[in-house]
Amino acid sequence: MASSSDNNNELILKERAKSTFRYTEDIAPGLKLDMSMHAIHHASLSEFQEVQVIDSYFGMTLVTDGKTQSAEHDEFVYHESLVHPPLFWSAILSGAESGKATGGAPKSVFIGGGGELATAREVLKHNTIERLVMVDIDPEVVEVCKKHLPEWGGEAVANHPKMELIIGDAHKYLMETNEKFDVIIMDISDPIEAGPGIALYTQEFYQRAAQVLTPNGVFVTQAGSADFVPHPHAFPMEGSEDNTESSCYSPIMNTLATVFDHAIPYSVSIASFGEDWGFVMAFNGTPKSARHLVDIMPEEIDSLIEERIETVPGVPEHRFRSLGVKRAVTGKERGGDALKLYDGESHRGLFALGKPLREAIKSDKRIMTVENPIFMY
Repeated sequence: MASSSDNNNELILKERAKSTFRYTEDIAPGLKLDMSMHAIHHASLSEFQEVQVIDSYFGMTLVTDGKTQSAEHDEFVYHESLVHPPLFWSAILSGAESGKATGGAPKSVFIGGGGELATAREVLKHNTIERLVMVDIDPEVVEVCKKHLPEWGGEAVANHPKMELIIGDAHKYLMETNEKFDVIIMDISDPIEAGPGIALYTQEFYQRAAQVLTPNGVFVTQAGSADFVPHPHAFPMEGSEDNTESSCYSPIMNTLATVFDHAIPYSVSIASFGEDWGFVMAFNGTPKSARHLVDIMPEEIDSLIEERIETVPGVPEHRFRSLGVKRAVTGKERGGDALKLYDGESHRGLFALGKPLREAIKSDKRIMTVENPIFMY
């Protein structure tokens, strides 16, 4: 029987043979993303998935099971959008309870998934954080990213004194923990059939997550494709009960809305994904507070950034950045200089969904449960 090392070497040779050709990725039925591929730095088969690191048009890129997870060109877009809106909203909600603009939260954060370590990197930029627990099921992804993608966080984040990195099942951890968190961030695989992440998108899981949050806690999850003008394939035909290979953006929002007072969708364009990407934030509170999240003045967010954000020491900078993206050069940047995308203006843009997408969301009433899962293409 061939060893795991032999299998990995064969996989690397197979993938390198393609390196004079192109990198192609299925985005949707009938739609592919095609680009030049300069090198393959890693290819292996973990217990859970195929893991690759390639150098493509978008720079160094992590690919699992044939799907781009993040790329050097714009990984900050995904990770800053996932992390900073819920963490700053946690600060605002905790302050409202005491009659102040902001409170001391967030102090404790849980990350489900996040093997690249970039989500943890963004959390650790908040100077209020006292404890961060990250649980990822695949040690291969974590080790590969530490070796090949240190700019995503690397050893500086994995060994940060505020960070507890656990290799394990995030679902099991949250089901069994007695700890409470100010913010729960789910940076997990898409809900694909036979994938490891499907149980983390169900009503039953969200009900448990709500119990693990502090009273003003905030939950956020990545929610898959959220194109400004959704293609017909993204939603089931009227009257159809087919739950396979469609968008899960609306069902995730609908499911969270059965558990929390508010489930607020937002999105951002990510070039390396070939589409707009969605997130859903959920929390309890009054309708007025939910409206404030969307309408918050840019100056309020910018003030919080200046007060709370600091670069994580020891994380190297990406080798190149697009025009208009500030380069961190000292590793000691604070405030807005420590962020590449997120600020007060960007915050408002994240929540400004296009009318076609809003109308499509309204028409989709599906709920995700253990007995009735919904799978993404």
